[in-house]
Amino acid sequence: MAATPSDDRKYRHQRTQLVETLRERGIHDEQVSSAIRSVARHAFVDPALRDRAYADEALPIGLNQTISQPFTVAYQTSLLDVRPGDRILEVGTGSGFQAAVLCEMEARVFSVERHDALLGRARSVLDGLGYDVRTRHGDGTRGWPAFAPYDGIVVTAGTPEIPTPLLRQLCEPSDEEGASGGRLVIPLGERGGQTMTRVTRTGSGPHDCAQEKFHSFRFVPLVDEDEKNA
Repeated sequence: MAATPSDDRKYRHQRTQLVETLRERGIHDEQVSSAIRSVARHAFVDPALRDRAYADEALPIGLNQTISQPFTVAYQTSLLDVRPGDRILEVGTGSGFQAAVLCEMEARVFSVERHDALLGRARSVLDGLGYDVRTRHGDGTRGWPAFAPYDGIVVTAGTPEIPTPLLRQLCEPSDEEGASGGRLVIPLGERGGQTMTRVTRTGSGPHDCAQEKFHSFRFVPLVDEDEKNA
């Protein structure tokens, strides 16, 4: 896919080591592992932190936000079950790293970010690496109706409730027997911690869905701009 910036043996080796670490932690999806191995994570972090770019840890990117821990990115991506050509909406562009991983998996990626400064920085890095990601500045709880429906939606912030607009923007199931619709991966819970949840659309109504609960995580809160300004 995209060419990395002037990369060297050190970063390539560190990416391979990171993938091995993720495998030891339970990430066995080879498509996800290949994508993580291919993305130059050091390009998405502050230059002062590049020696920690391939550690399995979240790092600050400004405005009280972080580039997610690689395990978290890999875990959410695995739950999305991405197939080549899928339309994926990312709520919370952040550094742009998650979007790059999805691009490496040959998804068509759409990403919404509420912090204009972060979006501008992520846009610059993604463009520089050759990743084709459509982005917009806005309230991620509203999704991005213009390009819906989506095969998958990934939310990179925690929330106590699933925003209904996101459910409405998931693909409905096809007519094939046993087929399911779009998949939403979202951390559900209060600020102290959330449970990673996969919601799969099962019918024509936005609330015709099945939920699966997975491991616990801790994310920054998903902000609904209307509630914030109320």
